[in-house]
Amino acid sequence: MYGVTITELIDKMDFKNLTPELDTDKIVVSHPDVNRPALQLTGFYDHFDNERVQFLGNVELAYLSSLARERRIAMYDKLISSKIPCIVFCRNLLPETEVLEFCGHYGVPCLLSQKTTSDCIAECIRWLKAKLAPCISVHGVLVDVFGEGVLIMGESGIGKSEAALELIKRGHRLVSDDVVEIRKVSDATLVGSAPDITRYFIELRGIGIVDVKTLFGVESVKDTQSIDIVIKLEEWDKEREYDRLGLEDRYTDFLGNKVVCHNIPIRPGRNLAIIVESAAVNYRQKKMGYNAARELYNRVQDNISRKVD
Repeated sequence: MYGVTITELIDKMDFKNLTPELDTDKIVVSHPDVNRPALQLTGFYDHFDNERVQFLGNVELAYLSSLARERRIAMYDKLISSKIPCIVFCRNLLPETEVLEFCGHYGVPCLLSQKTTSDCIAECIRWLKAKLAPCISVHGVLVDVFGEGVLIMGESGIGKSEAALELIKRGHRLVSDDVVEIRKVSDATLVGSAPDITRYFIELRGIGIVDVKTLFGVESVKDTQSIDIVIKLEEWDKEREYDRLGLEDRYTDFLGNKVVCHNIPIRPGRNLAIIVESAAVNYRQKKMGYNAARELYNRVQDNISRKVD
């Protein structure tokens, strides 16, 4: 089943497990959102999503403490018996003995956090959304160039890894070579990373495998990077018309998100590293509101207008 285990959640969020007798490796969270069971503690369970991690903070416990003991225990029983993945008590607020008994009986891990409820929820949602985001693998090289994530794609042997190596020597950072795992963390953001088995390695035909982290140092690699530009390398075709102005951006699609895409024809003597750097800087300029192609177009139009006048 696709998801993250409660063990991973405990390790990442630094939770204390109050029910160590339960096997948290076998309990999986598959929903990236969480829940504060406010209405549920009053007995309202319509539209309740029991797949989410449940968080109890100062407000919820203050409300429960105002109830008669029998009512309070009944509310805990109903919540924990609803097949939730786990329950988290924030601010180091220890649960009652009956809560731990219910958790043990129903097989629901009971966890404790030192953080405030809002901070804990925000961090948990951010991490779960990244871990549970839709993911695909593509053939390419991902590098961080001047802070912009550049995904270099193209047929095998066209020079993607060689371009990445030259970029690394020029001070940029490698994220992944050959296979890039792309996760859609939001409708506007794609994040790329390397598979664990190939992380920090580059394959160079004729040389073999190169460990970039060992050869160039830790400053030459990066674990994750947002994907801002795609550069597709292709063999030069003299019969084809290539974009020489760049007035209109072209896009490619990953997981429903559009990313700016440039098709770069390859000929002997072209310095791919400089081309990639220029594409990254030009993209940053456009984000800041300056479009060089549009500026040239405006100058030409002004010049034509003056001649006509």
